[in-house]
Amino acid sequence: MIFTASRFVMFLWAIAIVPSYSAAQLPGTRVPGGCDVPVAAKTKEVGCYLTATETLDALPDGDVFWHLYEYPTRAAADAAKPRSFGTVTESLGKVWLYVIAAKEWRPAAGQRVAVIGPLRLKPAAQYTARYMEAVFPPGMQTSVHTHSGPEAWYILSGAQCLQTPDGETITRAGQGAVVPMGPPMVLTGVGTELRRSVVLVIHDPREPWMTIATDWKPSKPCAL
Repeated sequence: MIFTASRFVMFLWAIAIVPSYSAAQLPGTRVPGGCDVPVAAKTKEVGCYLTATETLDALPDGDVFWHLYEYPTRAAADAAKPRSFGTVTESLGKVWLYVIAAKEWRPAAGQRVAVIGPLRLKPAAQYTARYMEAVFPPGMQTSVHTHSGPEAWYILSGAQCLQTPDGETITRAGQGAVVPMGPPMVLTGVGTELRRSVVLVIHDPREPWMTIATDWKPSKPCAL
């Protein structure tokens, strides 16, 4: 095959940014940013980046949920944030207030975007709420991995497919989803648009928030 300059660029994109299904299953394969690089340090739109973390010393009794509110400015979000808990962050062109609380919780002001949960947590003296943003082109997928606490998403555009041993779940723009701690999982951007999402993993800080898994993989690719 003879590569023109444009074909060579497309080839590099295909192998570096949109890994094949089999390659994405290799232990240690990671999307750009790896969900560890701070969003302020990202060099490309595509990937998974850390936007904020919050230490939670106490949670209300009963079920808890991830509350997502949007504000026109950071000052407005800071004014609405409770004094002792909650996180204000800027992600994917929006100013957010994130709060882990009972389902009935409401801030003094702000546009409610979603309430996602319940988040099933095992007892711990303290929790870490790890907030991220993820942008996947169609076909990009994560390694097979597990989390030591529940993971939740809100999809701003595009769609994602979650695969676990229990099956597949498609989540589209304007929807939220949760996967419980424990099972091995793979996430894939599906459809024809960029999958843009904000992400939460809440876990006991004494345990790793993510672990690469090698004892399971999906039997087939996921498609919308």
